[in-house]
Amino acid sequence: MAQSVAISSVPEPSLLSPTNPISTNAQLNTKNNVNLDLRNQKFTIDRESLMELPESVLLCLFPNGFVLGQRQQGLGSNSNKFGQESGMSDEDEDDQIYYVDFDGSCLTFILNFFNEARTSYYGTNPQRPQETPSLPQQLPSPLFYKQAIIVLREELEYFAIPIPKPNDNNTSNDEHVRQIKKLCGDSLLDKKSIFTPLQRNINRDNNVAEQHLIDMLCMSGFNREDKWGYRSVEPRRCCITSLALVLLKTGITHDHPSGHHATGPISPTQMNPQVNGVQLTTAQKLLLFWRKPARKCWWDAIELSVPLKLNTVDNELAVKLWARRVWTLELSLVSHHRFLVFLS
Repeated sequence: MAQSVAISSVPEPSLLSPTNPISTNAQLNTKNNVNLDLRNQKFTIDRESLMELPESVLLCLFPNGFVLGQRQQGLGSNSNKFGQESGMSDEDEDDQIYYVDFDGSCLTFILNFFNEARTSYYGTNPQRPQETPSLPQQLPSPLFYKQAIIVLREELEYFAIPIPKPNDNNTSNDEHVRQIKKLCGDSLLDKKSIFTPLQRNINRDNNVAEQHLIDMLCMSGFNREDKWGYRSVEPRRCCITSLALVLLKTGITHDHPSGHHATGPISPTQMNPQVNGVQLTTAQKLLLFWRKPARKCWWDAIELSVPLKLNTVDNELAVKLWARRVWTLELSLVSHHRFLVFLS
């Protein structure tokens, strides 16, 4: 039975304190970089930017957790003593490479989208004070002064079961099984519609909660005809990973002087926004998923015919294709510092 995403009550905006303080240029130090090797594709990204990635993506990059280096743990003189005793210098720590079984194209897609969203919200040259400004202890929802992005991820595991014909004595060998799996994977890969499988599940089971989930997502930034922005078959697995990113519709409009090309506020301490209360209420529901991904799992099955060559003869093989889909829904808030990313 499918599990529904539960939406709890929405906290009052006045009770939501600011998230991370605004970053400064001084914080973007190249000595805080992390070196990643994603299936032979190398990335160098600063730690602050790395920690701003969606929680569900960080869990894929670091399934055993991410250990900060000695400098980042802020252990003072004890840190230096430990580094000397372990034989690891600062240079060794900077050169450490994390080998990750994750598609580099997916990470590139995320970083590009985040940077574009950041530029459209904060502008190309945001004002960056030398020191973090003193913010009021109680600010409205961070949706008023941070760019919010809805992150929807799907992991699809599929299982192909050939449908036997009457008096069919053909037996499939390993090569035929591999062909069937690849052809089924290619067929699923071409089906890029985000909501069609879930809508099919709703029509079958008449699940009201799932329909409300689609309605909420479509009110918050998605369209019902949207397709996955990233979609790829995992190597050596019958699994397809998909990702969609959209800007959250908050219902908040900030006043700007002429010539200002950003959509966010000029300063978090000086805001006079226009607010659509209904839209903001929906956006605040999704704010509950910031750093708290929600997951939903369901099964579905379709029948299809795949062209299979048996004994040098082309045949159409009927296959029952079972799919286990796991959705992960999350909200990300991005600051106005830019990602420092180097590819090699």
